[in-house]
Amino acid sequence: MTTKEEKMAAFGRLLDVMDELRLKCPWDRKQTNESLRANTVEETYELSDAIISGDRNAIRKELGDLLLHIVFYAKIGEETGDFDIRDVCDSLREKLIYRHPHVFGDGDADTSRKVEQTWEQLKIKEKDGNKTVLDGVPAALPSLIKAYRIQDKARNVGFDWEVREQVWDKVAEELSELRTEIDRMDADRMEDEFGDVLFSLINAARLYKINPDNALERTNRKFIRRFNYLEAQTIKKGRSLKDMSLDEMEAIWNEAKQTEKETA
Repeated sequence: MTTKEEKMAAFGRLLDVMDELRLKCPWDRKQTNESLRANTVEETYELSDAIISGDRNAIRKELGDLLLHIVFYAKIGEETGDFDIRDVCDSLREKLIYRHPHVFGDGDADTSRKVEQTWEQLKIKEKDGNKTVLDGVPAALPSLIKAYRIQDKARNVGFDWEVREQVWDKVAEELSELRTEIDRMDADRMEDEFGDVLFSLINAARLYKINPDNALERTNRKFIRRFNYLEAQTIKKGRSLKDMSLDEMEAIWNEAKQTEKETA
């Protein structure tokens, strides 16, 4: 097992490399917070893909790529005199200690649920923390993840269903309202009500401890697998998808589903 000293030495070597790159590499030298931002978002999604795939080697690699960005931003902060990697680490350490009084103080939280509630309450109390419960939800989050985080934060202050089964009445209500607007063919109202349906389904996922983003991504990948199978089989038959009937495509689609079951 790697010792703490070995880990610190490895981190130090990474910082040394960052110093060299910033000094000698034309590309690294010209980077700014703004120029790196899009790449950081991309690296975060690549890590997410690796986690969903369960590829441990890929997770290790993508964690390294993301760590590079953290070190890079800290190096830029050091050059501008705003902060350095030590400040980043110390700030994180202090926050973790403050928000875990049940570990580092005399607080009481014997369940994960209580820990989450304490975390949100302490964030609001912090001097530079969120002014409202929902301030901590980044505006740039993808809509699906943002909806989940909004609902989760509201839950942590007690705004939630008393019984999770009640959410299905809300889902049914929102679906009914969507169908009404579809019958009226009001484009703006249809979009509004469709959003309400999605929001209620995400709420249901949260209540049943289903990660909606992971669930949708699994379905995306499943569709891609089956569609690729459909396309490959069509090419083998010397035909084109555009020339096939829906019944013919459905037959191959079901064949793909059956193949997956047999190889599972």
